[in-house]
Amino acid sequence: MAKTTHIAVVSVPAFSHQASIIEFCKKLVNVHQHFHVTCIFPTIDAPIPATTTMLQSLPSNIDYTFLTPVNNEDLPQGVPSVVQAQHAVCQSMPSFRNALRSLLSTTPLAALVADAFANEALEIAKDFNLLSYVYFSSSAMTMSLMLHLPTLNDTVIFNFKDPIVEAIQIPGCIPIQSHNLPNDFRSSLAYELILQLCKRLCLADGFLVNSFFEMEQDNVKALQKYCRGDNNNASVYLVGPIIQTGPNSKTNGQECVRWLEKQRPKSILYVSFGSGGTLSQQQLNELALGLELSGQRFLWVLRAPNDSADGAYLIAANDDPLQFLPDGFIERTKGQGLVVPSWAPQTQILSHTSTGGFLTHCGWNSTLESIVLGVPMVTWPLFAEQQMNAVLLTDGLKVALRPKFNENGIAEKEEIAKVINGLMLGEEGNEIRQRIEKLKDAAADALKKDGSSTRALFKFGTCMENNLSIH
Repeated sequence: MAKTTHIAVVSVPAFSHQASIIEFCKKLVNVHQHFHVTCIFPTIDAPIPATTTMLQSLPSNIDYTFLTPVNNEDLPQGVPSVVQAQHAVCQSMPSFRNALRSLLSTTPLAALVADAFANEALEIAKDFNLLSYVYFSSSAMTMSLMLHLPTLNDTVIFNFKDPIVEAIQIPGCIPIQSHNLPNDFRSSLAYELILQLCKRLCLADGFLVNSFFEMEQDNVKALQKYCRGDNNNASVYLVGPIIQTGPNSKTNGQECVRWLEKQRPKSILYVSFGSGGTLSQQQLNELALGLELSGQRFLWVLRAPNDSADGAYLIAANDDPLQFLPDGFIERTKGQGLVVPSWAPQTQILSHTSTGGFLTHCGWNSTLESIVLGVPMVTWPLFAEQQMNAVLLTDGLKVALRPKFNENGIAEKEEIAKVINGLMLGEEGNEIRQRIEKLKDAAADALKKDGSSTRALFKFGTCMENNLSIH
């Protein structure tokens, strides 16, 4: 009988990251059934309800613990969410150290896996003489930027007010214009935190990336060459696409599916900005009127407006979002669309035969779900690395369209309607559908028993087993 191999993983206090790392753990123990994983979650005020729901259906060889909550009032206010999250992670590290020490007192651990934004844990892993790996819940392209940022910082002048004129060229990636770099680079406070985070990546013994070779192969080849040469011979494992699966019984979910059942195949545009994205009141109005003007049927997951694009990323608002829609919108679009407040069962919607397009904020979880389920996209990036994801989707993979924004940063209703119709009805939309079908097939192949991502997971697990046997 195979000996049990234990590893620990640590995430950050944000649902999108926690959901991704939980699904990674489930895939890992499915491939290596004698593995046991302990998930460790920092929290702000209290565990995230959506995370606790996910944890209720874990297999028996995954368990979890929540660290002592950080008080939201003790975090800096009025700053980008990445700053708040990093401060929360930092304040959680003493509690994490204690949790890891307690775990090691009873369990021989083969390794620690840390979310890229919880990589302060790498230093603690070194103190305990543990192998440590970084889990990127984002693209290989984003990982490349983070690995190269310390060097770029020395060679490119990042001016936080004026845009950089030349495109940023990272090995293996398509060129990135300055306005498509992560939004947090425009905050000196956030940028400095991210830079320090990137400098710690050299402590890792390897990297796990939620992407797949066939989608980002040029980038992956460059990454593997870079890590072999300059990062202590670190391994890079492409283990994606990792997405959330399974139905959900919430009332919203049942309502959405019943409504979709009455629609024609490929006729619905699904509109959602993820677990934390928000629009301003002005932009919300323009989107509503653009959807109406397009004449296309839509299912819109609506969140209350906020002048900060990541306004609901860490702390969700309790306001009824329907009250912020333009006067008469619900009545005028009653036969055209369905608006649901705050949440919907995304994978169920994207996999439904009635869904023909996805207007998305380009969070990596949503991006992968759309690719796995073969749904063409309209990209509407809001924060974090979402601008880069949009570039990958529109310019690199060519599976999405992107609306133009005016000088005030607003996409106007006529432009929104034009892009929606281009995706749902136009010739360009047909070409996008053909390309994303091929990408969908490549994603499915990567996850097969002999697929590239399954082989990478197997290789990673074997490395853990070998390390445990040495010790």
